[in-house]
Amino acid sequence: MKQYCFGIDVGGTTVKCGFFNSEGDLLDKWEIPTRTEENGSKILPDIAQTIKAKIEERGLTKDQIEGVGIDIPGPVNEKGEVDLAVNLHWGHVDIVGEMEKMTGIRTKAVNDANAAALGECWKGGGAGHKNLIMVTLGTGVGGGVVVEGKVIAGAGGAGGEIGHVHVTEELTEPCNCGNVGCLEQVASATGVVRLAKMQLVKKPDMPSVLRDRNFSCKDVWDAVKDGDELADEVAEKFGFYLGRALAAFACVTDPEIYVIGGGVSKAGTIILDYVQKYYRQYAFPACKDATFALATLGNDAGIYGAAKLVL
Repeated sequence: MKQYCFGIDVGGTTVKCGFFNSEGDLLDKWEIPTRTEENGSKILPDIAQTIKAKIEERGLTKDQIEGVGIDIPGPVNEKGEVDLAVNLHWGHVDIVGEMEKMTGIRTKAVNDANAAALGECWKGGGAGHKNLIMVTLGTGVGGGVVVEGKVIAGAGGAGGEIGHVHVTEELTEPCNCGNVGCLEQVASATGVVRLAKMQLVKKPDMPSVLRDRNFSCKDVWDAVKDGDELADEVAEKFGFYLGRALAAFACVTDPEIYVIGGGVSKAGTIILDYVQKYYRQYAFPACKDATFALATLGNDAGIYGAAKLVL
């Protein structure tokens, strides 16, 4: 009897759903709206309903479903519970307990960044490796740590929150987490723009295509590619902060590979050059040979990782 599973990636706007066979082939994917009204009480019932509908559509029985993996934007503990998921308007929710009650199918839950890490380790940029750190550079900085093929979530599900390691004393404004000087403040898309604005103030006489205009993170990296000297200094700072932080994490988990994803990674392999340079400068000697790669699964990383949880 053929076996299948579901990988569910819950975002603040949509829920991405993936239907896989037991070999990890994605057979179907679709989306449903994330209904966050009424404190997000409709989200899990909607997911349960779409899973049941897909099983019926495929003419399958529950016995053919190995499980349902779900990732959500918030810390998930080892029991599959979340205490707070702001984007979903959730307080405490027993994801695993509620889903198993509604579907009758074994369920596992994980943080979304950890799911992306597991997905990239399984079928993406880190395929073939069992020890990986995933860095997601978007509006914020997320991360996930995989050791011997398993996600390290920690006691409260906050394992892999690499965006909130303290990396600088230069800043005075607080991070979204409430602390000051987090990696997220200097390595995210908004962080790169922040670094560029700081550099423009520090070097008022240095010409740059970024000067006297509004610009985005993409504009900064485009300027780097075009040889803009000030933009290059920004890229060096970005590489210094991220590379040094990853060197510190290497002493804890000793990964084989770092996979860089998120919107900032669309700048391409050029960002890896700046990060690797400082990583190798600061890494413990036994860890210096870790490789770097760009993520390849894009928006599907979450559903792959969620599916891998139950396979």
